Amino acid sequence: MKLLMHACCAPCSVYCVDSLRAEGIEPTLYWYNPNIHPYMEYRERRECIKEYAEHEKLNIIFNDEYGLDNFCKEVSSNIEGRCVKYCYPVRLKKTFEYAKENGYDTVSTTLLYSIYQKHDYIKMLCEQYSKEYGVDFLYRDFRVGFWEGHDKAKNELNLYMQKYCGCIFSEEERYKNKIEKDKLLYGG
Repeated sequence: MKLLMHACCAPCSVYCVDSLRAEGIEPTLYWYNPNIHPYMEYRERRECIKEYAEHEKLNIIFNDEYGLDNFCKEVSSNIEGRCVKYCYPVRLKKTFEYAKENGYDTVSTTLLYSIYQKHDYIKMLCEQYSKEYGVDFLYRDFRVGFWEGHDKAKNELNLYMQKYCGCIFSEEERYKNKIEKDKLLYGG
């Protein structure tokens, strides 16, 4: 099996890589995340996964498209639906395209690791692209190792731990929710 694994970030990659290696599968990571904003956050996550890949002796391919203009055009009319209408499809489709064009026979994604993502939708989308591109989809429910991977990323590997999914709207949601919780706890 020649596996190309879309990687959203280093912390989400830890458990996925460890569990695949335990099965005897060596993934090549594929960085393509034009949904991560602002630019300094994008750069921080890119550099973190680069250092992680070097530390773990992983092959990694960078499709280094920041993509703010296109992201804004694509999601501005449906901000609430951005994950399923843009963020997941644009990254996963590009991963399957790259796999097909470069001799990979299988694709997976670290998006299947996060307990915060739309897992069933991601799985369905990967199955759809698998048929479309004639590239196998390796499904694993990596969520079972979410906290194990989180703890290793944070405490053992000292990786940069982002505070939100990736786009400026998820950043806003994260801090808006925090402000609302603080108001409930502390008044205001």
